[in-house]
Amino acid sequence: MLPRVHVLGTGGTISAKSGAPTQMTGYTASTIGIQELIEAVPEITESATITGEQVTNVLSSSLSFGIWLKLANRVNEVLRSEDVTGVVITHGTNTLEETAYFLNLVVKSEKPVILTGAMRPATAISAEGPINLLNAVRLAASPISRGQGVLVCLNDKINAARDVTKTNTMAVETFQAPELGYLGYIQEGKP
Repeated sequence: MLPRVHVLGTGGTISAKSGAPTQMTGYTASTIGIQELIEAVPEITESATITGEQVTNVLSSSLSFGIWLKLANRVNEVLRSEDVTGVVITHGTNTLEETAYFLNLVVKSEKPVILTGAMRPATAISAEGPINLLNAVRLAASPISRGQGVLVCLNDKINAARDVTKTNTMAVETFQAPELGYLGYIQEGKP
């Protein structure tokens, strides 16, 4: 049996539509729902049994304390289910590090919680959201993620929520941990 990973959608660039495949700015964020994001990555079902739900669908700069609390409560509730291995949260990158750190403080489970997002809209010719989502699910399904706290997985890199920071507003390799470095990598589909 495959591990079960529950994906929670919150919006952001990973769920954005642009006017043209080469348009990387000026797009409409938070327009694609979580089910459509999951269905866009059929390979995801090779790593886990996937369920998903839309918690909110806003720009991450619009996340309020109320949404944070709703998200944290939902994560804790989902992780109490014995058949759930881990949770993945799709998120906008503006406040991804803040949400990750908050969840690291309030999630009461040893099960993996992985945040991921994208720097390019879903409709861009070079969208990295699909591979980021796939890698986040692979990481959430992996036993090595258990007990590691909340993790951030983008651009094949694994970061701890307490150390990660967004270093650039345009580059796909923006999430880094300058002081302590990455916790790990996704290499050939394996964390």
